[in-house]
Amino acid sequence: MSAPLVDARDLEKVYDAGEVAVRALDGVSIRIEAGESLAIMGSSGSGKSTLMNVLGCLDRPTRGSYRLAGEEVARLDRDRLAGIRNRTLGFVFQSFQLLPRTSALENVELPLLYAGVHARERRRRAAEALERVGLGARLAALPSQLSGGQQQRVAIARALVNQPRLILADEPTGNLDTRTSLEILALFQELVAAGITLALVTHEHDIAACLARVVEMRDGRIVRDARQAPAPAVPPAPRNASA
Repeated sequence: MSAPLVDARDLEKVYDAGEVAVRALDGVSIRIEAGESLAIMGSSGSGKSTLMNVLGCLDRPTRGSYRLAGEEVARLDRDRLAGIRNRTLGFVFQSFQLLPRTSALENVELPLLYAGVHARERRRRAAEALERVGLGARLAALPSQLSGGQQQRVAIARALVNQPRLILADEPTGNLDTRTSLEILALFQELVAAGITLALVTHEHDIAACLARVVEMRDGRIVRDARQAPAPAVPPAPRNASA
């Protein structure tokens, strides 16, 4: 049996807040198999964002073990950590985090630029990623010329451009209306069907219902980890979607 893509055991994360130590994670263990889709839920302060940061190699646990794609993350130096993050992970955020004066194509190219990929290959791969999310006709558009849903599609294309094994999405529909949220969710479902692993932080139960597994957190601990029969697939949005 192959090792899970994510294997985190007994994670603790303690922040020093002056005279008080804040325990953001308190003995969290979680395994995520390749190809899974799961929602991470919990109220503000539950630890879900801290867990996402640790799984994304953006923060290190105070204690515990975390193996990503078979590598013990705690043993990696900064350069090797950046390397495994760039090869294995894609990130999607609530606020899109696009460069405002940079075209959709150039925004998607950024991870490849940091990886040292040649300009012509960067453009080719970025254009393919935008085509994959239905924005093949908007390569030159600036973020200000795109709707919120289109901006999130650009952000998803940027997360896809390095062909990651795991996408970590932090409230990716939080700034979108219901219709556009469903269209973004349909896109995520297509990616999971194609073999990409998805871990998505959300407070929306209807979004969580469309994923195969729900993890609920409270006070830095996992209080529920349940597999479920996902809701029927959301109908995919048309190619070159307007949302």
